[in-house]
Amino acid sequence: MNYSACTSILIGSQASLDGSVIIGRNEDAKAAWPKHFVVHPTTTATTPQTFVSPDNGFTMPLPLTAAKYTATPEWTPKYGLFEEAGINAYGVAMSATESTYSNNRVLGIDPLVKNGIGEEAMVTVVLPYVKTARAGVQRLGKLVELYGTSESNGILFADQREAWYLETGAGHYWVAQRIPDNAYAVVANQMAIQAVDFNDPANFLYAADLQRFVTENHLNPSQDHFSWREIFGTQDQSDLYYNTPRVWYGQRCFSPRATGTQPQSFDLPFIQYADRKLGVDDAQDYLSSHYQGTPYDPVGDGSTADKTRFRPVSLAKTQESHVLQLRPDYDPALAGIQWLAMGVAAQSVYVPFYGGIESTPAAYHQGTETYDTESAYWVYKLVSVLTDAHYHEAWPVVSDVQDRLRVDLKHLVWETDQVAQNLTGPELTHYLTQRSNAAAALGIQRYRDLAAKLITQFTDMGPLNYHQDLNL
Repeated sequence: MNYSACTSILIGSQASLDGSVIIGRNEDAKAAWPKHFVVHPTTTATTPQTFVSPDNGFTMPLPLTAAKYTATPEWTPKYGLFEEAGINAYGVAMSATESTYSNNRVLGIDPLVKNGIGEEAMVTVVLPYVKTARAGVQRLGKLVELYGTSESNGILFADQREAWYLETGAGHYWVAQRIPDNAYAVVANQMAIQAVDFNDPANFLYAADLQRFVTENHLNPSQDHFSWREIFGTQDQSDLYYNTPRVWYGQRCFSPRATGTQPQSFDLPFIQYADRKLGVDDAQDYLSSHYQGTPYDPVGDGSTADKTRFRPVSLAKTQESHVLQLRPDYDPALAGIQWLAMGVAAQSVYVPFYGGIESTPAAYHQGTETYDTESAYWVYKLVSVLTDAHYHEAWPVVSDVQDRLRVDLKHLVWETDQVAQNLTGPELTHYLTQRSNAAAALGIQRYRDLAAKLITQFTDMGPLNYHQDLNL
C-alpha cells in the first residue's frame, strides 16, 4: 500500500503571471503526524557513502559531494525519512511523491520490488545530486531501472526553465513528460500521462526498453496510439470517487471554458491550458480547496450525500502543503521560494522560505506525535482542530486572519527582493535566512493569537449549556 495519497499541480513559465515555473503538492497521510523543515548543507565526503532505507532496506551508493537542499522530513525516521519536497543550491525543486496505482496486467509481468526505491528515499538520493530538472528526471529514472521501485508514484521536478512530471509504473518502468511552457497540470493519485511521443526527446523521457516491454507482452489495448495512462494505469470505481473529481475541480477552476466534463470522467486531459495567467496564489488556492462553489463541498450547502461523495483536495490528513516557485532572472538562491503550509492547507497559511537560506527556525525542527506548543506544525494544527469543532462560527475569523497574513507575507517577499537582488555570497545567504525566519515568526504569532481568540470564543458553546436567567 502506498504511504501517501496526495494532490499535485504543475505550471509552466508562460502560463504563470511572472514567468515562474511552479510545482506544488499536498502531502496527505495521517491527521496527527508532524513534519519538520530543515536545510542540509553542502557536504563533501572522503570515504564512500551509502544510503540505506530504514523503511524497506533499499540500499545504494551515493556521490561524494552533495549540494545544499531544503527538505520536509518526518518527525521520526523510524518508518523512513520522507523528505518530500525541497529546493537545492542549483535552483532545482523536487516534490515526491504523488501516489498512483499500476494495473494488474503490468504488475503480473514486472512486479513491484519490495526493497526497491520508494517515496521515503527519492528526495534524499536525487535532489542533492542534480543541477537541472531534466537531470533529476534522468537520475531517478535510472535508479528505478537499476534497483526497481517498491511503489507506483508520480514525481515533480522544476527549475527556472522547465517543469517535469515523472511516473513509475510496474517494477522497473517509467515515463516523464515536460509540462509545456504555456500549460498546467493537476494530478490526483492516478496515472496521469497520456500519449507518449518517442520521437520527441525534448519533451519526453522514458525507460530504455519501454516500447519493447509493452509490445512483447501485449499490454497496449489500443492499436493506433501509445497511452501510458491506458497501458499502466487503472480505471475503476474508486478512481471515480477518489481521484478524477479532484482533477475535474482543478480544471474547472482554471479552464472553465474547456471543462465540459463531469467529476466522474476518465477522459480528463493531463495537459490543460488555463483561461488566464496563473500565480502562486492560484496554486495555493487549489491545494487548499474542497469543492467550494459546488454541491460537493464537505462544509457547503449540498445534500449530505453530495457533501460526502468525493474526496476533497484539502483534508484533515494533510501533513504539509508546499508550492515551490522558481522565478526567472534571479540568482538561484533568490529565485526559489518554498511556500510551506504546515498541517491542513485550507486552514493554514503558506509561509515563504527562500531557497538560499542556510537554516530554518527552531519551531520547524520540533514536534512529535503528541501536541507540542513549541512546534510550528502543532501551532497550525491546533487552529485546524479548533476550527473543525465549530466550523461555521470559526471560519469567518480564520479566513480573515489568512487573508491579512497572505498580504503581509507577500509584501515581505516584495521588500526582501528589493534588497536581496543587490546582495551576493554569504551576505545574501544571511539576509534571506533572516527574512525567511521573520516570515515564519509572523505566521506562528498570528496563528497563536488566532488560537487564543477561538478558544475564548468557544468557551460558551459547549453542549452542557443553557440560557441562564441572570435574575435568579
